[in-house]
Amino acid sequence: MNKRRVGAVFTMPIKVLLREKNELRLRFIGEDHTSLQIFRQRLNSTRGVEYANYFPGHPLLEDPEFYIRTTGQTNPEKLLRKLCLNLQTEFTKLSV
Repeated sequence: MNKRRVGAVFTMPIKVLLREKNELRLRFIGEDHTSLQIFRQRLNSTRGVEYANYFPGHPLLEDPEFYIRTTGQTNPEKLLRKLCLNLQTEFTKLSV
């Protein structure tokens, strides 16, 4: 994995491939099915999301891409940021 620890928070490097009014395509550097499946499932359950999915590509050659398409005035970047904050809150509450 290519995660960096900043304080008690891990960061995920992301490259923006496409940013339009209702579409966002990202490359998640060093991520795998586990984290991307969480994003996909949560976003597809969110009002205003028409479609969200990820494409793993070849595991030795490419990092996975994630695609979000929203409806109406729903901003995909804002939805993703909100989801990240919600997930951070959920995982912070976990105890091991």
